[in-house]
Amino acid sequence: MRKIYLIFSFVLMISTLFAKDQVDYLTAIPKEGDGIMSLLRRYHILDSKCDVSLFYELNNLKKNSALKSGKKYKLPIYLYEYNSVSIRSTIGDNNWDKAVRIRDWNLLLQDEKTKPTDFRSGIKELWVPHHELYCDEIIEIKLENTEEGKKRIFPIFGKKHQSTPLKSNKLKGQVYYIVSGHGGPDPGAIGTYGKYKLCEDEYAYDISLRLCKKLLEHGAVAYMITRDENDGIRSGEILPCDNDEVTWKDQKMFVKQKPRLLQRSNAVNKLYELHRLSGAKHQTMICIHIDSRSVSQRADVFFYYHPSSSKGRIAAKKIHSTFKDKYAIHRKGGKYSGTVTARDLHMLRETKPTSIYVELGNIRNPSDQKRFVLESNREVLAKWLFEGMTNFAP
Repeated sequence: MRKIYLIFSFVLMISTLFAKDQVDYLTAIPKEGDGIMSLLRRYHILDSKCDVSLFYELNNLKKNSALKSGKKYKLPIYLYEYNSVSIRSTIGDNNWDKAVRIRDWNLLLQDEKTKPTDFRSGIKELWVPHHELYCDEIIEIKLENTEEGKKRIFPIFGKKHQSTPLKSNKLKGQVYYIVSGHGGPDPGAIGTYGKYKLCEDEYAYDISLRLCKKLLEHGAVAYMITRDENDGIRSGEILPCDNDEVTWKDQKMFVKQKPRLLQRSNAVNKLYELHRLSGAKHQTMICIHIDSRSVSQRADVFFYYHPSSSKGRIAAKKIHSTFKDKYAIHRKGGKYSGTVTARDLHMLRETKPTSIYVELGNIRNPSDQKRFVLESNREVLAKWLFEGMTNFAP
């Protein structure tokens, strides 16, 4: 049987997430005669291979490198300002046992005079070793049998679609993050379809699920960052609006837009770092939205990338090219007006993977509505997005 182990403990609070490239590490100057092992042993982090690997990476060292006298080295220990409430709320993780371990480790280093101050008083500096935040969350995927047709169960797709056989390994080693737009307290754009209300987040989510399933079927690691555990891939034209979506993994969405976007970008970035440290070379994020314009205005499928991202531009153009080719075959007259444009959007600017943002049409326009109201069209959109992303993959 194929075994898949996903080990995660991932509850984040927005007030304590650090922004991209703004991590504060503890630094240390080696004592006379110190080597790497003795330095890390002094901080009781030598037993974690994850900590040791990060130490080499942070300081651009090769194995068995000697430490230079008087030089300051970054340690795999994060610096937090203790909030005087609890360790859990300070680091944004509700795991009680983890908080106890961090507390005891800080007190041990304080007793040994390695840590000069108590985190509960004075400057209130809390030290958190890297392995407590990340290493227990690294994904281990063991494929003991690579025969096609073996069942793999992903409940997020719903009972009817949860079985996801491995059809190929052409995307093995590649990681994808699918962020469907809005959700929770924000339904996004709203259209009217006869007597029914169409909510952007529901249709973007269904298409996102279909895309995610296709990626998994071909050996990729894929995450639904916006999640609704009881929806799954749905049939029919009318997808009822609800507000029970969460952010990976089980984070209640914030009401205000900016914290909600930060919540998503930080979720992506944390997973990105886990996979980067475990050797992933190709990581891609796609945000899926549906636009809202005047009822009379039709809108084709548009793609966006961040102005500073050459990889994002290439990825967006590859997917755009796929759509253009498909419409040339399947649309009467073959005309397609969708474009690729640079935009300084939060989810493109603040996320670390190669990132693309897509608008699938105008939710208020009757003609555009058929593009995602019809289940067969939702499946086609997911298929074309998959093919475009596959064309981009190395």
